[in-house]
Amino acid sequence: MSLEQRFNEAAEKVKELTKRPSDEELLELYALFKQATVGDNNTSKPGLLDLKGKYKWEAWDKKKGLSKDAAMEAYITKVEELVGKYA
Repeated sequence: MSLEQRFNEAAEKVKELTKRPSDEELLELYALFKQATVGDNNTSKPGLLDLKGKYKWEAWDKKKGLSKDAAMEAYITKVEELVGKYA
């Protein structure tokens, strides 16, 4: 199975979690997903009143420089960890 197929499978698996992961875990998943699908964050930082957007932007921005393949591998690993913890 190709890396992209495994990544897409992991993206589907994460939707089946029976319990909600912590905010930190969700931010990590978001950042890895964005890095794997879009690449480096090149959007402008959200305003001060958009706290959720700011946290998501910062989490993604920390992944800058991580290759698409490395981000996919890290995402798959994180999903497997969460499935073991919350499924």
